[in-house]
Amino acid sequence: MDKFLGSYSPHLFAILRIVAGLMYAMHGSQKLFGWPGDGNTVELASMMGLAGIIELVAGLMIAFGLFASWAAFIASGQMAAAYFIAHAPQSWNPLMNEGEKAVLYCFLFLYIAAHGAGIWSIDATRNRGIRHSTAAGNR
Repeated sequence: MDKFLGSYSPHLFAILRIVAGLMYAMHGSQKLFGWPGDGNTVELASMMGLAGIIELVAGLMIAFGLFASWAAFIASGQMAAAYFIAHAPQSWNPLMNEGEKAVLYCFLFLYIAAHGAGIWSIDATRNRGIRHSTAAGNR
């Protein structure tokens, strides 16, 4: 399988980052604007309102790859908090307390935070001309 998909791993990671960021942003737009969905919104000055702002802004930053590591780290923390505040009190099992999306987003965003934005990102475009120093000097 490595020979088949290994050479595409940067591209597949970029697609994963973009899709996950857009899906996460849609959770925020649903909370803040009622779209997509039934049009119901949450109060902006509430915990759910703050969650919606984080989801919308961080999701778009992750999707576009703009400060993606920082945005993903914040999103990961928000998803961990969402799990422990909203889901864990119901049951320890994410399948029983409907917290599996929060757990998956948490660890996916933690991985993106550690990995960085990768190709097809604003971060990659911004860093293209920068030379990093090494222990042996600039190369």
